[in-house]
Amino acid sequence: MKSSNQLDLFAGTPDAAPEPVSVEPARDAWTQARALADVLPDRLRLGTSSWSFPGWLGLIYAPTANPRALSRHGLHAYAQHPLLRTVGVDSAYHAPVPTERLRAYAGQVPEDFRFLVKMPAAITDAVVRADGGRPVEANPGFLDPGRATEQSVRPFIEGLGMLGGVLLLQFPPLGETITTNPRRFAEDLYRFLRRLPTGPCYAVEVRDRELLTRDLVEALRHGGAQAALSLHPRLPALDRQQALFADLPPGPLVLRWMLRANRGYTEARTLYQPFDRLREPDPTARDRIARLVSAALSAGREVYVIANNKAEGCAPLSLSGLAETLVES
Repeated sequence: MKSSNQLDLFAGTPDAAPEPVSVEPARDAWTQARALADVLPDRLRLGTSSWSFPGWLGLIYAPTANPRALSRHGLHAYAQHPLLRTVGVDSAYHAPVPTERLRAYAGQVPEDFRFLVKMPAAITDAVVRADGGRPVEANPGFLDPGRATEQSVRPFIEGLGMLGGVLLLQFPPLGETITTNPRRFAEDLYRFLRRLPTGPCYAVEVRDRELLTRDLVEALRHGGAQAALSLHPRLPALDRQQALFADLPPGPLVLRWMLRANRGYTEARTLYQPFDRLREPDPTARDRIARLVSAALSAGREVYVIANNKAEGCAPLSLSGLAETLVES
């Protein structure tokens, strides 16, 4: 979801005080994380949705770090955390992220780090929306491979290079016009995927359970994409999602830990800010994720787990808890 801090990454305020050139990591708080990372496989990539949250001071960033510097300089410190080996660039959903900005991100992380970047909603949303999400008109760029290549795929390839892990097509709720004809959506998606440049790992996440059909599975299979599983109230349980996509060709498991079953996004954001602690731990969700992750790792697959602050209250602590569960099991 939209992060004003991250969207304003390179926006300058003429009268603002100069930002520091770096943000120090909170290394003293990472003793347990180092012990967990030592026994977890390299194929497991844990990360968060964005990184510029002042509530993470003392957890990820030094307590003395300037919160206003996190968007521009915090990624370097984030990527030093032993458990955090990927990150979601969620701002790309709201507006295309240019090549140079992605290149700047890549310059802040080690060689074994990977990014999960969203395609813009200008490509994956069927409508153009006003502020607040109200649909205004049909989106002429919906599933346009030319626009996707220019605004998303090419910057992903040229800006991140080998650090580009997953290019995510997150489809928001698409409305009855599309959900009542899931086969047509699958066919349109297949044609779109076939026209994208080869190279990136494409993953598809839908938010309408009506679209989770065998036709979608075949669209991904023949379009060369992976399924992105999502822990979200709009979708079936994770094990049902996994069962649907179980016979896709081998590829990375992409799993996004978004929300509790009993919370909406706005409600969770209000309850959980400033995202500095686990406000509502969800051990059931954690165990379900751990089972899928363990099975994928046992099968030799690479695994991406992206956690949102709205899942339990603090994404880094959610991932630490998941890592503990994986080690214990």
